Amino acid sequence: MARLVTTQLLLLLAWVIAWGAQPTASRARTELLDVCMDAKHHKEKPSPEDKLHEQCSPWRKNACCSVSTSQELHKDGSRLYNFQWDHCGKMEPACKQHFIQDTCLYECSPNLGPWIQQVDQSWRKERILDVPLCKDNCQRWWEDCRTSHTCKSNWHKGWDWTSGVNRCPAGATCRTFESYFPTPAALCEGLWSHSYKVSNYSSGSGRCIQMWFDPDQGNPNEEVARFYASARTSGAVPCGVGALPLSLILVLPLWLLG
Repeated sequence: MARLVTTQLLLLLAWVIAWGAQPTASRARTELLDVCMDAKHHKEKPSPEDKLHEQCSPWRKNACCSVSTSQELHKDGSRLYNFQWDHCGKMEPACKQHFIQDTCLYECSPNLGPWIQQVDQSWRKERILDVPLCKDNCQRWWEDCRTSHTCKSNWHKGWDWTSGVNRCPAGATCRTFESYFPTPAALCEGLWSHSYKVSNYSSGSGRCIQMWFDPDQGNPNEEVARFYASARTSGAVPCGVGALPLSLILVLPLWLLG
């Protein structure tokens, strides 16, 4: 038994060292709270925007987006990215609402610092990765979009842009969302190349990011960002292990005991 545990520990150590040797895209700067991404439409620093449009309004007290960005992203055929939600026919309004909220969170939130990663892309230098999205938010998104149609399971890449807007690539078939995304996690995690990671926590827990909230009750994502930023800076993610997730660090002792 002792020899087995020793072998497991050696294997684990070798794996951790190998992980730490991998090049990472971790955030170069140290600030994780109250920050904006270095991306196409983001402001350099968050600030109040009293007139943010409709579903972006929860962030009006402190936003990384401008009023004009919030207005534009609500439009069909928005010029922000020339991206068409209706690439496979008219998207159901209830479904489109989630995509607008998703875009508002991405463009406006100053509470995504713990998950910002550097990237080498023509239209942005930073992105978000594995943001812990509240499971009830993901479930509602999936349920409201099941009967709308799309032709791809990853919307970050692979489109036909020859017309200037996204079109389904040759050979792709328009089917229901449920066909391309059979589970809520398949939708929320696969849609934007793992920008989100579905959390085991629900809205109000203080441990997951809410896609939308009542601004009169305050911004719950501030507490969530503080929790994860503290976990990183307090050493929950060991030095030299690169981007090893906190959740994995917590589960390793259980694996050894098993």
